[in-house]
Amino acid sequence: MITFMIVVFLVLLFMGTPIGFTLGLTALFIFYDMGNPVFLKIVPQRFFAGLDMFTLMAMPFFIFAGEIMNRSGITKQLVGFSNALVGHLRGGLAHANIVASIFFAGMTGAAVSDTAAIGTMLIPAMVEDGYDKDFSAAITAASSIIGPTIPPSNLMVIYGSLMGVSIAGLFAAGILPGLLIALILMIFAAYISKKRNYPKKERRSTIAEMIKAFWDAILALLMPVIILGGILSGVFTPTEAAAIAVAYAFIIGFFVFKTLKLSDIPYLLSRTARTTGVVFLIIAAASILGWILAMERIPEQIANMFLSITNNKFMILFLINILMLITGMFMDIAAALVILG
Repeated sequence: MITFMIVVFLVLLFMGTPIGFTLGLTALFIFYDMGNPVFLKIVPQRFFAGLDMFTLMAMPFFIFAGEIMNRSGITKQLVGFSNALVGHLRGGLAHANIVASIFFAGMTGAAVSDTAAIGTMLIPAMVEDGYDKDFSAAITAASSIIGPTIPPSNLMVIYGSLMGVSIAGLFAAGILPGLLIALILMIFAAYISKKRNYPKKERRSTIAEMIKAFWDAILALLMPVIILGGILSGVFTPTEAAAIAVAYAFIIGFFVFKTLKLSDIPYLLSRTARTTGVVFLIIAAASILGWILAMERIPEQIANMFLSITNNKFMILFLINILMLITGMFMDIAAALVILG
């Protein structure tokens, strides 16, 4: 059955079928192949059960907050502050791109939002400044993974909901890895920039210029502080924190920057609904496939295989990372978490 499942999944994937439909159709084909019509009645139940988690309500709120902040033009202030900090280094805009991703991660928790907000602003600026187009796009895409690593992270919300793990604990655990990813990317960007002689700012920003840039971006920088501080101190839950993030973004957009209009709300809600719909479809469809794998005890077999190779906890974590890397080549990481979790 596993061979049949892999073949069906890959055929649908290479046909260009969206990942959510690929997962759902693969599950349906497997149920049909089992020859028992009772299994088909399970599909809508599992589809609903895959989304029946209160903590998942945080996702659309975080996505909506990111859309509002992006529409409000806060990205410009974050990029300006990042450029003031690291723009004097060789390949300054590449470093600013990475640092801006750190700050933006604290608002949205999603790689797509990071890429859309920062990429549309910095990729044209980098190309115009003499950076190669492929490098500009690559550094933007690579730094966007900081988004789901540094809290608030949508993937951590999914994982915490599925595994029954403290989302606040996951958020706290994501800060250091996110900063480490940023550091490694900056080292790589510095090496490539020196090798290709990419430009840098003529002079280092003065303390006064840094303070001004910081003050311009202070409202955006406060959002992750409010979210994380409230969650870790127990003032509110992750779902409540997401709703507060939306309210905070509204206040900034309407009353501080005054760049947000009431006419923008339907558009922002539409984008939020589309993004949320895609993610939730993937989660729901993956939960059906995950139920099949659990029924066939595939995760248990994988765990036993890893334990037969080594008992070292660090090596087991390494093997899990390799498995997730390979899985991530073919499907969305949210689906991989649901299926393999």
